[in-house]
Amino acid sequence: MSTCSVHPLPYRANPAEYFTAIRHAPGAVLLDSGRPAAERGRYDLLSAWPEATLAVWPDESGSDFLQRLRENLALLGDAALPAPYELPFAGGLIGYLSYDFGRHLEQLPHLAVDDLRLPDARFGLYAWALISDHQAQTSQLVFHPKLVESERQRLITLFSHPTPSAPATFKLHGKMAPDLTAQAYQQALARIQDYIQAGDCYQVNFAQRFRAPCIGDPWVAYCALREACPTPFSGFQSLPDDGAVLSLSPERFVKISQRQVETRPIKGTRPRGATATEDAANAAELLASPKDRAENLMIVDLLRNDLGRTCRIGSVKVPELFSLESYPNVHHLVSSVTGELADDKDALDLIAGSFPGGSITGAPKIRAMQIIDELEPTRRGLYCGSLLYLDVRGEMDSSIAIRSLLVKDGQVCCWGGGGIVADSEWQAEYQESMTKVRVLLQTLEGL
Repeated sequence: MSTCSVHPLPYRANPAEYFTAIRHAPGAVLLDSGRPAAERGRYDLLSAWPEATLAVWPDESGSDFLQRLRENLALLGDAALPAPYELPFAGGLIGYLSYDFGRHLEQLPHLAVDDLRLPDARFGLYAWALISDHQAQTSQLVFHPKLVESERQRLITLFSHPTPSAPATFKLHGKMAPDLTAQAYQQALARIQDYIQAGDCYQVNFAQRFRAPCIGDPWVAYCALREACPTPFSGFQSLPDDGAVLSLSPERFVKISQRQVETRPIKGTRPRGATATEDAANAAELLASPKDRAENLMIVDLLRNDLGRTCRIGSVKVPELFSLESYPNVHHLVSSVTGELADDKDALDLIAGSFPGGSITGAPKIRAMQIIDELEPTRRGLYCGSLLYLDVRGEMDSSIAIRSLLVKDGQVCCWGGGGIVADSEWQAEYQESMTKVRVLLQTLEGL
């Protein structure tokens, strides 16, 4: 098997310093662990100038698109990393699946309006990446064997002598306003609770969208947001026509390393307190809440089932249940479900069997997705989809794109939501959907 070459660079804790060099390059993408402030993530990954760009066609089945991804990975070809490097990416795919990619995997109604017109999936096939390892405190360029020597030298020069970027700005024209009135939100929740009483479902994730017209460079917005709300599954992906995906997600979807699978669903939220005492009380209340534990357990069961479709029989386990994770704006209740890929399955089979993530749909999943389509007036697009990489070795990590924004066609959109169950109170849920995104909206309004 061919081996990648690795070129060391000076370590940078903040990937923005390197990303600036490729900010305007085609296919520029950054998967960002939120350093130096966020603590959980180990790697940052950035790249640009993909060998190919792959978007799902409107009428293409999910399995056909995933097969195209497989074929493109095979064209790039297997490669290993030289010892002693432990890096997550040796060349491969980086991109997003929107929530609505689920329509290519399951039969769903078409009631919600697709007003954002975002392709349901878009990936680049990358033969190089700049990877920072925050544990080892190293930054390095990784070149797949397919990348020609002249291109390697160009990239080494580019990142060794970063040029200062031209000053840029980002501004909203007006406040971020919700699409739904409080009354419409209340009516939607009443409808969900009717469905729960009727036995259709146990839990439905319901979201509302906020938006404002905007002008300027979305990268400026992203840099401000990552400072205000550092999270371990952040990311920035440039889109055609000056659009971009901006994600400040705290949630992992699925990770595969050496065929070991892990998913970390978040279900259960409390705001951070204004004082240390109030903050500790909010965290304690979340950990002790029967409602939040029940919601979390429902999703853990759903994910055990999803992973069971592609994992070796008997390998699916729950090593962590109801852990507390705290972020600048909220406390979360998080669990972990693990497994081992079956011999005849790969990472894309796992995606096909478990996308979109159960923590942002509800249970049972397909019925919850049908109810979401009926009650949310517009399609979610990127929100609750996934940013991910999958390399030629089969290594993969992916987020659930909550706390995420889309800049496209002169407006910025952001979504907030939560899991609705039989005893949910609409005012509390309405408030929680605001709490989750308040720091994002206030940061944009302050630019």
